Amino acid sequence: MQYSVVNYKTVKENSDFRIDGEFYHPIILNRLNLLDLKQNDLLGNLAKFVVGPFGSTVTVDKYVDESEYRYIRNKDINDFIIGDDDIALISKNVYDPLKQFHIQENDLLLTVVGTLGKVAIAQAKDTHSIFSCKSTLLRSKRLNPYYLLAYLNSPTGQIFSLRGKRGAIQEGLNLSDLKAIKVFIASSEFQSQIEKLVKKFFGLVNQSKFVYSQAEHLLLSELGLLDWKPQHKLAFVKNFSDTQKAERIDAEYFQPKYEEIISAVKKYKGGFVKLGEIAKTKRGSLISDTLYNEKNGTPYIRGADFSSGFLSDDKLVCIDNSFKPSNETKVKKGDIVFALIGTVGSIALVDESFDGAFISNNLGKITTQNYNSTVLQVLFHSIVGKLYFEKEQTQTAQPKISDKDIHKFILPKLENKTEKEIEKMYFESQKSKKLSKSLLELAKSGVEMAIEKDEKTAEKWIESEVEKLKTKL
Repeated sequence: MQYSVVNYKTVKENSDFRIDGEFYHPIILNRLNLLDLKQNDLLGNLAKFVVGPFGSTVTVDKYVDESEYRYIRNKDINDFIIGDDDIALISKNVYDPLKQFHIQENDLLLTVVGTLGKVAIAQAKDTHSIFSCKSTLLRSKRLNPYYLLAYLNSPTGQIFSLRGKRGAIQEGLNLSDLKAIKVFIASSEFQSQIEKLVKKFFGLVNQSKFVYSQAEHLLLSELGLLDWKPQHKLAFVKNFSDTQKAERIDAEYFQPKYEEIISAVKKYKGGFVKLGEIAKTKRGSLISDTLYNEKNGTPYIRGADFSSGFLSDDKLVCIDNSFKPSNETKVKKGDIVFALIGTVGSIALVDESFDGAFISNNLGKITTQNYNSTVLQVLFHSIVGKLYFEKEQTQTAQPKISDKDIHKFILPKLENKTEKEIEKMYFESQKSKKLSKSLLELAKSGVEMAIEKDEKTAEKWIESEVEKLKTKL
């Protein structure tokens, strides 16, 4: 059992008179004591704060299909970076009047409602944007913004960021909670070293995205779809026999854009094949959360563990070694996992780090037999795959698709040379992505080491680890 002994005077000094044990957890008190031995200050003295606009200011009905102005939501804010998947765009007429919420380069966004404490920095690409009521903007006044970003994402920064969380149904952080976050003030030299790490991370992320986009462009170019854009039509005519054959009567299923893209693949010079002819599919298994183990055991892939076509271990749980498998679904390297419920169309290629993992019952797996699984991953992540999944999904409480529905997907039979080029670019992209993640962990761990030990030790360790990664800052 863990407990803390806190002076009543200390409790009274807290403006909200917090007396809950979590607020004075031994780990928190230990970190406070560590920072008291070093130069520190409150975040309220180090940054300007801008609370997001009221929720009714920008609603879904104000989203537009094309614009240079963006609305950044909670789900767009990840550790360090503002994501570019499924972005929400707004018109200039919505953006212009909200000047106090205009994002500038190097601003930080911190999530304060729902999923708390995620912090990302705005790059040049993220300007011409405003943010939602579920996040707060921080504009650094005294600290290097890249260092502050790494600190707030470090274990110590996260402990202090989440210390003030409150609420039962939906947790949140108040402005006073953010201003009370204690920050370690590192030397300008150490802050610069962290900045180099984070900027190298961003460079590698952008490189990874660029190389991957080249693989996708090559594939779409082969299919004659590089410049093709789907158009949603409000009216079109179909025969009753078509509905009988498809066993579907919803108009969305028969949108002409689906026929156009299927027709383009069928016309490919190398021919085509149905997925059901070259692959087997299987649904995942439900394993009780009582068997979850955060560190040891067999990985258990869930929907939260992949996005943008890649698997991630950030939120990964393992199934404890005490579990005795019977007929639970496992994946191997080269399989593709895909979402059956919710985020239908989300897919990822299984690499060696997830070989032998279980997958949840909300996922399915594809095991190819005579088709390049890397090419299949790129195809499914492109506009072709997205429209395939969109066409076949059904809607109840949330979107869903059966593993058998994807058997009818039409796949191009590419030349071996083209397959190898796509495969090469995919793995080059993966290499940059993995290296970027390693540098990200170095930045967070380096800050933590400077707090627990000293800056010189942290600097030497960072230099040593960078050398091991065979890269330069």
